Amino acid sequence: MSTTPRLKEHYKSNVLPSLQSEFDYKSVMQVPKLLKICINQGVGNATGDKKLIEHAVTDMTMIAGQKAVATYARKSVSNFKLREGMPIGARVTLRGNQMYEFLDRLINVSLPRVRDFRGINDKSFDGRGNYTMGITEHIIFPEINLDKIARIQGMDITFVTSANTDVEAKSLLKGLGLPFKSTK
Repeated sequence: MSTTPRLKEHYKSNVLPSLQSEFDYKSVMQVPKLLKICINQGVGNATGDKKLIEHAVTDMTMIAGQKAVATYARKSVSNFKLREGMPIGARVTLRGNQMYEFLDRLINVSLPRVRDFRGINDKSFDGRGNYTMGITEHIIFPEINLDKIARIQGMDITFVTSANTDVEAKSLLKGLGLPFKSTK
């Protein structure tokens, strides 16, 4: 027996009707929804130490609850001592129930652990309804054991929505609970 994530139920019961009335959609299928969450972590010193990629993949797998994969360089850059095909980061894409469970943990557990947290910036929309936020320290996630980390890394989290505009996407993400900074 599978259970539905709390945020998925919240979306269906509260967010969907409020968005439908706010933007005057004719059909429920027009209401924007969260399609996927992409987590990306670049490891800058991976050219010198191959173990850093393994640590990044393990940490990201623990954070996301899904197996992360290493990313590889597409071009050689001599100034960075980088050759084509060298591992340079880790990434994972979450969809479905795992996506909603990760978002729930991010909003309710991880973001409140950020020091001097006042909300996330609302200027990082791409014009097509997608939002990207950066996290400077991956140790805000409770899944990470501080004693076992090699070094503190940052990561980018991208929320891909089916919204056509940034206003629709911001209303969707705000309805799901992302704590945007209050504009005065």
